[in-house]
Amino acid sequence: MTEQNPTAPQAALLGAERRAYVLTALARDGVVRMAQLTEELDVAPVTLRRDFAQMEKEGLLVRVHGGAVAASGGVTLPEQAVKPTTGTIAVLVPSLNYYWPGVIRGIEAEARRRGLTPILRGASYELQDERPVLERLVAEQDVRGFIVAPNTDTPHAQDVVQWLKASGLPSVFVERDAVLLPSGEPVENVVTDHALGAVFAARHLASLGHRKVGLILSRDSPTSRKIARGWDTACAELELQPSDHFEQYFPDRARANFSVAVDDAIDTALRTGVTGLLIHSDPEAMAFIDIALNRGLAVPRDLSVVAYDDEVAQLFTPGLTAVSPPRAAVGAAAVDLLARRLEDPTRPVHRVTLNPSLNVRQSTAAVRA
Repeated sequence: MTEQNPTAPQAALLGAERRAYVLTALARDGVVRMAQLTEELDVAPVTLRRDFAQMEKEGLLVRVHGGAVAASGGVTLPEQAVKPTTGTIAVLVPSLNYYWPGVIRGIEAEARRRGLTPILRGASYELQDERPVLERLVAEQDVRGFIVAPNTDTPHAQDVVQWLKASGLPSVFVERDAVLLPSGEPVENVVTDHALGAVFAARHLASLGHRKVGLILSRDSPTSRKIARGWDTACAELELQPSDHFEQYFPDRARANFSVAVDDAIDTALRTGVTGLLIHSDPEAMAFIDIALNRGLAVPRDLSVVAYDDEVAQLFTPGLTAVSPPRAAVGAAAVDLLARRLEDPTRPVHRVTLNPSLNVRQSTAAVRA
């Protein structure tokens, strides 16, 4: 059986549609071959020869032996030649609350604009192997591709990457980095430069005169490692000595020892003279401030606090200065990558990195003299 081209039409096209298909192929590849087009378009060679002759008269292409090449001036696609990508895409994220709703809104808006229908599933950070969820999506839906944020900290992480590759369907990782073993080939993805976000936060604190600073991270978040890397870069850039900064990981907020960890971080800040903190994420920053206030400290008078995520930071009192990842733009970019992969399966692997921003509010102020 002849393998079907996944980008080929599913039925014979009318004349205008054939022309649009040929022009799109020429714009993409610079050349089209008669033998390939007869199979993809399900038409007789004589029909294509007539199309080619007419299109050559109109200056749209130049016929050559066995096919055609783009005209010397290039190919100008008529509007109808570029058709929206249609179909269903599967979206799997680790949570349907906090952080991910913003990404999902970006996915849905861009998918709607492109004529795609997202099928959404939420896993969890505790799920060790997402393959059964993905397999059900393929079995139950006519899925054309995947946008996924798999758990990269489990023994099955590489199994999921390999399964996606073996499925034959294009996939885009969102807020995740991964490689395909054994080649080490990077997986197509869209990520926020969280390391740069940490640099923005540290520079902001430094601009306010804070030379003793601390970093507090969520232990279970994949984002924490990237923030820590950026923090290290910023401390070196600002020429801070090891005694000028500290780093601490918080347990999950639901655990009984969370308050103990917050008290310990406050003790460390007071003991070392720290006046500025970056805390990931917003809820951890809010909990930290609440406990600090109960201990008689004031924000930002005694401690300036920058939150990381900016999901609900503006709702707190005082409003939290926060690093804000471009969540909706991340989701939209993931759909864009997947749509372009569906349109051209031969395009190079793209890895897109988007910058976060810093929203300055009332939780940071100049250090007291």
